Amino acid sequence: MASPYQSLIASALALQQQQQGLLPPLEHWQPPLSGDMPMLIRRDGRWFHRGSVIEREALVRLFASILKREGDEYFLVTPVEKWRIQVEDVPFQITSLNVVAEGTPEQLLCFHTNTGDQVLAGAEHPLRIIVDRATGEPSPYLLVRRNLEGRLSRPVYYQLAELAQQYPLLQQGCHAVISGGAAFVLE
Repeated sequence: MASPYQSLIASALALQQQQQGLLPPLEHWQPPLSGDMPMLIRRDGRWFHRGSVIEREALVRLFASILKREGDEYFLVTPVEKWRIQVEDVPFQITSLNVVAEGTPEQLLCFHTNTGDQVLAGAEHPLRIIVDRATGEPSPYLLVRRNLEGRLSRPVYYQLAELAQQYPLLQQGCHAVISGGAAFVLE
């Protein structure tokens, strides 16, 4: 018999898959490059067009739903158009974190982006930390969808750091968090 946490994990994963099913099938759209669009996604997750911030959240969510990454370049893609845009770091900002079954092996970390995505960290949506060699400052990232990542905001990273524990089976002396059965080293 499945534990309540296992049932919750299964439900949450089904919800995540359902949400991903609502996105356009960008992987099937291969139009030729239409050109460069004067659009920029700043490091803080704000979207700009021709130097002005896009204030309408629904419009940002629409653009985010047709965002595609190829190599180090980002594009807005429809079945017949493909516009290159600029991204300072990564396209999404992780704005909040909810924890289910905290401190247990069934722990789930559910992250929310500035564009309305909800992502459960796990094997399919890993967390990674890049440490700046000069400053020692960590930059935490989460794979949101396809090959698009989000950067954790500072408050979310601090919340995540508070959840970190030492795990004897991982690198000695390192701290990690568990989500969906996967361990992620935070150092």
